[in-house]
Amino acid sequence: MAVDYTRITARPVDPRAFEVMVRMRDGVRLATDVYLPEGDAGEGPGPTILTRLPYDKNGEYTFLPEVAAYVTARGYRMVVQDVRGKFRSEGETLLFVNEAADGFDTLEWLVRQPWSDGVVGMWGDSYYGYTQLAAASTGHPALRALAPRVTGTRLGALPIPRPGDVTAEVEMFVHRLYPVSHFQSRDTFEWEPDWSRRPFAAAVEEWFATVGERSASYDLWMPHPVDLRRFPFGHPFDAPPVPILQTIGWFDNCAPWQWADVALIAERPGWAQGQYLLIEAIDHENTSFADAGAPAGQAPDAERLAQMLPRYLDPALEFFDVFLRGAGSPDDLPRVRWEVTGRGEVRTAPSWPPPEALPRELHLTASGALADSASDGAATRTWTHDPADLVPSPVQNAFGFLLEYPDERGLAARDDVLVFDVPPVDAPLVLAGPVALRATISSAGPEMDLFARLVDVAPDGAAHLIARGQLTLLDASAPTTVEVDLGHAGYELAAGHALRLTLASSDFPEFVPAPGTGKHRWLATEGRANEQKVVLGGADGAVLRLTVL
Repeated sequence: MAVDYTRITARPVDPRAFEVMVRMRDGVRLATDVYLPEGDAGEGPGPTILTRLPYDKNGEYTFLPEVAAYVTARGYRMVVQDVRGKFRSEGETLLFVNEAADGFDTLEWLVRQPWSDGVVGMWGDSYYGYTQLAAASTGHPALRALAPRVTGTRLGALPIPRPGDVTAEVEMFVHRLYPVSHFQSRDTFEWEPDWSRRPFAAAVEEWFATVGERSASYDLWMPHPVDLRRFPFGHPFDAPPVPILQTIGWFDNCAPWQWADVALIAERPGWAQGQYLLIEAIDHENTSFADAGAPAGQAPDAERLAQMLPRYLDPALEFFDVFLRGAGSPDDLPRVRWEVTGRGEVRTAPSWPPPEALPRELHLTASGALADSASDGAATRTWTHDPADLVPSPVQNAFGFLLEYPDERGLAARDDVLVFDVPPVDAPLVLAGPVALRATISSAGPEMDLFARLVDVAPDGAAHLIARGQLTLLDASAPTTVEVDLGHAGYELAAGHALRLTLASSDFPEFVPAPGTGKHRWLATEGRANEQKVVLGGADGAVLRLTVL
C-alpha cells in the first residue's frame, strides 16, 4: 500500500549569501552559506556565528536567512551549513555520527577565511544545537561560545538498557521516525504512519516500498539498536570548557536531555563556571506560552517573524557580545533567567533552583488525595494497561505542544488513569525547581511503563500541564521502588487553582506502548492486558517531590 507524502527539496541560496562547498578531511564537500555584514561592519575580519543543520540552510522551516540578516545587523559574520548528506551537501545521510569531525573541519576552514578573525560562536535549536556540542567535543580552539537551544548531548538517543539497569527511558515514536523523515535521504519527507495496525514496523516498511529506498539510520536501529558513536573525540563536557548559554523550554518534549546536560555540567567545575541558563515558557517549536492555543504554521509570516526574532536571538547575541567581542563582563550576564509560566514574568537568579526555593513533599493516598503526610498503613491501587485501549496523547504534535495546549481533564475520567488531587490553594503558589515522583510499582506483565503528569486544575475543571515524566520498569514481576523524573517547573499556580497528579501506563502515539507480552514493541503483532500496581502509604508509599518558593 502506497503512503502519501510530501518531499521537501533544497530552496535557492539566499541572495544575501554566497555559497561555498567546504571540503572535509575525507574529500566530502558540505554546502555552506556565508553572510557578511553590510557597510563598514563587513570590512575586514570579525567574529563569526556558525550554524550546522539538516533542515536546509535556505528552508522556510528554520528561516535562517532572516536569522542571518538579524545577526549580521549586529556586526557578526554568519555561516550556515547543510550537514553531511543533507540537501546540497555531499556524503552519506547518517544522523549524529559525523557531526564532531565535520564540525572541526568546518571550523578549520572558517578561521582561514579573510573575513574571520579566528573567533567563532555556535548557535541553534534541536539538531543544530546538537551539532554545537559535537563540535565542542573536538576542543577546537576557535570555538569560544555555544548557545544551544532545546537540545542535548543525548538528543534523539534510543533507550538502550545496560546490564544492571532497573529502569529505562520510554521510547518515543519519533526516535525511529526521525531517521525516515529527516535522515531518509538528502531531502526531507513528511508522511504520517498508520498506527492503527500491528506491527508498527510494517508502516515503515510500507514507507520504504513507497519511496523506493531504505534509511541507513533506521536500519541501524531495527530491530536491535546500535549505540551510535556520537563523540569519537570524547564527550563534549570532557573537552576544554567553553562558555555555554543553554535555552530550555518548560514545554519542550526534548527538555529531559537538556536538563541531563545541566546535571553533567554541574559535576565539571570548568564548564559549570561558564554555564548560563535561559529557561522559557516555550515548546520545541519555540511557541511561547503567551501564544498557547493559537495555531500557526511552522514557517512564521513576516510580521510574526519580526516580533519573534528579538526574543529568539537577543539573549544569545548579548552572550556572544561578551564572549566573542569582550564587550562587558561575564558578571554582567544573569546566571539564570527563568520565565514564570502563568505570570508572564522573567526572573533572575544566581543559580537553579533559586536559593530561596524549598522542597515540599506530597504523599499519594488510597483515597486519591495528595497529602502533606503519609498514612500509617500501606495499601495498593491498581489499574489496567490494555494495549487495545491505550491512553491517548493529549496533543497530535508533541513538538508544538503549546500550539494545541490541550485541556487534559478528560484523562482523569479514564478507568486506566489514577488521579490524585490537592485542595485549591488560597494564595498563588510558585513552583521553581525539580519535580519527581518516588513510587513502588509492579505489574502482572513482564515490564511496566509509568507515566506521571502534574497538572493545574482551574476552578472550572480545566486541567493544563505543568510537568511530566515517564520510565519503563524493565522487570515488573516484583514490587520495585523507582524515581520518575518529571523535569523542572517554573510555574505560578493561581489562587483557587489546584494541583493534580495522574498516573498511567501509556501515552499513545507519542510513546511506543508496551504490548504487555515482553515482545519487541515495534515487531509485536498482538498485546495482552496487564494489571499495574502502586503502593500508597507506609514506608514504601508514593511521594511527589516539588520545589516551591
